This record gives sequence, C-alpha cells and structure tokens, in this order.
Amino acid sequence: MRKFAARWGTFRRYSGLLRELVVRDIKVRYRRSFLGLVWTVLNPLLMMLVMTLVFSTIFRSNIENFPVYLLTGNIVFALNADSTSQALMSIVGNAGLIKKVYIPKYLFPLSKVLSCLVNFGFSLIALLIVMLITHSPFYPSLLLFWAPLVGLFLFSSGLSLILSAVNVYFRDVGHLYSVLITAWTYLTPIFYPIEILPPVMQKIVFWNPLYQYIKYFRLLVLAGTVPEWDTNLYCFGAGALMLAAGTAVFKKLQDHFILHI
Repeated sequence: MRKFAARWGTFRRYSGLLRELVVRDIKVRYRRSFLGLVWTVLNPLLMMLVMTLVFSTIFRSNIENFPVYLLTGNIVFALNADSTSQALMSIVGNAGLIKKVYIPKYLFPLSKVLSCLVNFGFSLIALLIVMLITHSPFYPSLLLFWAPLVGLFLFSSGLSLILSAVNVYFRDVGHLYSVLITAWTYLTPIFYPIEILPPVMQKIVFWNPLYQYIKYFRLLVLAGTVPEWDTNLYCFGAGALMLAAGTAVFKKLQDHFILHI
C-alpha cells in the first residue's frame, strides 16, 4: 500500500505536466493545418466514405447499415493503432528533455494514448453524423459507450509502455510494428463480417483483443444490447493484463534509457 500511495502521489504531482504533454501532442499534430481539430471529424468521415465505396458492394448483403458498422470498427481500431504507433517513439523523441530534468518517463507514452483518446472523442461526432444520415436508431445502450474504451485504454497504455521501452534498445521495432499493424488490420473484422472466415480463422480472430473491443462497441451502437459477462471479463481482463505486463517491462528497462537515447 505504501508503494502504491507513493506512486499515486508522484502521478498527482506530475499530472499538470501530463496535461501539458497531451495539449502539446494535439497542437503539434495539427500545427499549420488550416482546419486543425476539424480533421479529427473529417478524417474518419472521409475514410468511411472511401472504404464504403470500395467494400459495400462486397459485404452490403451481409451487413446491415454498413457505414455505421465500418465506422465503429475503424475508430476503435484507430485509437489503439494511432496511440501505440505514436507512443513507440515517445521516449526516444523526448531524449533531450529526459537528459536535462527528472520526469517520470512513463508520462511520455501515456500522453500519446491520452491525446489519441481526445481525438477519439471528436471521432464520435463523425459517428453521430453518420448515424443521423443513415437513420440509425439511437439505443439507450449508447450511454455505455465508455465501457469498452476503459478496457481499450488499459490495453493500449500497456502495449505503449512495452513498445516505447523496447524501442529504446532495438530501433527496428518501429518498422516491425508497422508490418504488425497492417496484419492486425486484416485480422480484425473492421470492414468484413467475421462469419465469412473459415471456422479455424474465426477461433483465432476471437482471441484478438481488438475484435472484442470492436464487438463490444458495435453491440452498444448497432444492436442496442449490453454484452454478456464473458465479453466484459475478456475486455477488461485483457486490458488489465496488458497494463500489468507493460508496467513490469517499462519499470525493468527504464533505468538504463539514459545510456541508449
């Protein structure tokens, strides 16, 4: 308990800095952009439009309200992909600051996840617009939209801690992870129904955490139902396990960051 209290005290002491890092990340992303934060709404809308034109003719007969189906999967997957990809370079990218003053190093990857979570909030505006255009019903279950995000936030934070720490020692991680993200995209039912996959592949995809988070979110939005206890257990359990693993790896490696950045 004493260790937890000490760590919580440290986190609270640096919460202001964390907030400034998140604001900086958002400003840097849209610096010199004429539309600025508007892109957080336009980007998912434009991506949905392009992908709908490409894939709707293939899967329209199998998926009701394909635009909303596609967008719900895309924005949830993008939250994890963007936050982890940005966090991967967060320690190396802040080497100058880390060398000058003491700052809890985990703040840097965590700020990337939080800034992407803010962008996700704007993406929800795009989702609401598409739901209105397609006359999608607004179920009371929408009020629980935050539930899968809690598990996904834990999962992305843990994975971000691992990637940012390992990348300090092995700079090829960034190239390997870009390939992994591409494979992960096609192994996640974002623009296709899982039913089209062979039974063996369906079993593999079932254990894909991103599929479970997307499934959870889609049930709330498209079906108006709250997932069963096993889905909740998997989503929050996977997030907690990944965060625990990320914390352990980061803590073990962080003491020697200064020698490699």
